Amino acid sequence: MNARSLLRVVAAMLPVALPAALRAVPRIVPRAVLVAVLLAAAPARAADTVSRPPSPAASAALLELGRHLFFESRLSGDGSRSCATCHAPARGFSEGVALSRGYNHSGHFRNAPGLLGLRLKERLGWDGRYRIDELPKLVQEMLTSPITMNGNPGIIAERVRQVPQLLQLWQRAFGERTAPSFDGVAHAIAAWSAAHDGGDTAVDAALRGDASALSPRAAEGLRLFTGKAGCSGCHSGPAFSDGLAHRLGVPESPQILRDPERTVALLAHHASHGSADPMSERSDTGVHALTRRAADRGRFFTPGLRGVAQTAPYMHNGTLPDLAAVVAFYDRGGGRGSETKPLGLSASEREALVAFLEALTPRTALAVAPPPAFDYATQAGAGR
Repeated sequence: MNARSLLRVVAAMLPVALPAALRAVPRIVPRAVLVAVLLAAAPARAADTVSRPPSPAASAALLELGRHLFFESRLSGDGSRSCATCHAPARGFSEGVALSRGYNHSGHFRNAPGLLGLRLKERLGWDGRYRIDELPKLVQEMLTSPITMNGNPGIIAERVRQVPQLLQLWQRAFGERTAPSFDGVAHAIAAWSAAHDGGDTAVDAALRGDASALSPRAAEGLRLFTGKAGCSGCHSGPAFSDGLAHRLGVPESPQILRDPERTVALLAHHASHGSADPMSERSDTGVHALTRRAADRGRFFTPGLRGVAQTAPYMHNGTLPDLAAVVAFYDRGGGRGSETKPLGLSASEREALVAFLEALTPRTALAVAPPPAFDYATQAGAGR
């Protein structure tokens, strides 16, 4: 077993005390190995992304405003879409389709990633173009992109001002003297989106000391995850992501070039990021589209795994329908040009890995219901 890999998942994933961790997983790894790994963790954790200090606590008022704005369809250009359209809480804040649906019946060329554990990540998006501290900028892009919500910054702020209940929530969060602004809207949505860590899982419970939290099959999956399968080499830390980009040879989605609007979205993406000949592009090249370095072609950032069982289908283009297909893909060594190698897993071992991934589902369902829809002010000057 690779002790360093186990360290990154077990010791660095959560700030657990040594005695609790020893009690937690007696059947997962030999006790001596776990002791050595946890003791070795102390100097390493300071530099690991896992041990990042907690984010400054957002006020309850800001989070409540962000919750309402996350579900507010009037922020989109035609009032038909909200953030929750592509990031549904019941699906781990994902969309549940291979390629995201676009604004006004258009289409996107990527899968909408889940948002659980968002603040635990270093980079955001499949191509990692934003750092976690730039989350409000990413929200602004999603609110205004013609492919996603096609909102107008000035109109978005005005709509908050025109709805008395939203204005009241705004004033509670920002103060009565602060007028609604596009930046504030993005800040509130970002704060609420990052507030769901997905930490109430069987894996977390086991590491806190509950020896019965993981089923025998899931415990075997953890052993494989950190050992023979080597998954923790890339899926480590509290979000189960190394924050790096890798080439896996994920097959192209034929749907992108069959659907003219998705094709246009792909070409526009390449054009906006400096392609010398965007009309000749026929694939999503990942990080390469941003850097234009040949070595980055086909590389995408490692997604987190919290709540992963809820976010099918998988990969940047949704070409793998379920977790069994994902594990089988890695077992084959990925696709053409992949950086990974075949794993040589048995059918039983593949099933155990799936059981472990399913154990990363929050045990308590997110109680996130859409807030009531508010009406615009009907009387002259209302909300001013």
